[in-house]
Amino acid sequence: MRDEPRDHQDAAQWSPLDSDGWYAARNATTALRDVLTVAGMEKDFPYLRADLNAFGHGLIELGRVSPATAERLAELLRLALTCGTDNSSERHGTPEQRTRED
Repeated sequence: MRDEPRDHQDAAQWSPLDSDGWYAARNATTALRDVLTVAGMEKDFPYLRADLNAFGHGLIELGRVSPATAERLAELLRLALTCGTDNSSERHGTPEQRTRED
């Protein structure tokens, strides 16, 4: 135990920059930030940030938003789902057809 070699860093040496979870959270936050900017919603998410929990799992903090922002985001997601369904069924068939082909 005490005499065993340490293959990993202890808590004093740990950095979030050594974590895959941090980079995944940062990349996802950047992607979301870019889409929100294109949608003109960059000021509607002032608390958007990447984070890690105590277990090193990456998390995205969206923070509080106004009811109007939540409604607009819901509408954008509905539109995206509608467009995604229309495009994917034209290009790749219905989900049932794709399942049978796989």
